[in-house]
Amino acid sequence: MSRMEDAKKRYHEIPVPEELPERVRNEIEKANKHETGGNRKKNRKFLKRTETKGLVAAAAAMAVFITALNTSTVFAESIDGIPVIGAVARVLTFRSYQAESDDLKISVDIPAIDIIAEETGEAPQSVNEEIYNMCSQYAEEAVKRAEEYKQAFLDTGGTEEEWAAHNIEIRVDFDVKAQTDKYLSVAVMGTENWNSAYNETRYYNFDLETGKEVTLADLLGDDYAQIADADILQQIKEREETGAIDYWEEDFAGVTDDTVFYINEAENPVIVFESYEIAPGAAGEPEFEITK
Repeated sequence: MSRMEDAKKRYHEIPVPEELPERVRNEIEKANKHETGGNRKKNRKFLKRTETKGLVAAAAAMAVFITALNTSTVFAESIDGIPVIGAVARVLTFRSYQAESDDLKISVDIPAIDIIAEETGEAPQSVNEEIYNMCSQYAEEAVKRAEEYKQAFLDTGGTEEEWAAHNIEIRVDFDVKAQTDKYLSVAVMGTENWNSAYNETRYYNFDLETGKEVTLADLLGDDYAQIADADILQQIKEREETGAIDYWEEDFAGVTDDTVFYINEAENPVIVFESYEIAPGAAGEPEFEITK
């Protein structure tokens, strides 16, 4: 079995998310069965169904659109808008669904990493499973949080009309941070527009020569911690001189193996801190590019 055939087989073996309503899951399963036999159409159509029972009880009467995309060669040639990274890797929209009701919108795009050059092998399947599980779990928990938030709002005197004005939105998405000859860097984000405390971003960085995930030591050498710490502290000093933000240098504990980063187009690591980790909330999520 070829590598692409094996990837296709694994795609159809992945279960449909349990948090989706039963009728929607059935439609995805029908689409998957259709893809395994018969002729494929180059331009896939969204499957549209109206649900009378909600997405995890919170999205009643939503119009749900489902797209189940595969990893075939035809897919790569015929679907527009998918980032293709050089000749050795690509990022696929593996699962996509959108739903909307009077007081809640949810949009989920789940990526999968496909490293296709013969000499590199494939990205570890465990990475794609982790991404899939993270996106699915985030969407499910975000809907539950919205439901609890609405109930608390109504219990404290708010009205349905006032609640609808909140325009609650949940989004799970991804962004290709870098696509170079050497590296692929992808960010997977979950956001809730009413509560930034639950926003979450994970970064996945790959060496396209080996197909393996990249570490800071791979990029900066064995002394990566000292190099990154010195660079970050210097940048903090320079930023504070502008008077824009006062950083909490005493809260900067130094870079470790667990430090979050992505790779930019210059092939440099960019260290990312959470909001309020080393600076006031006005600083957002501070980023520091470490030049090699």
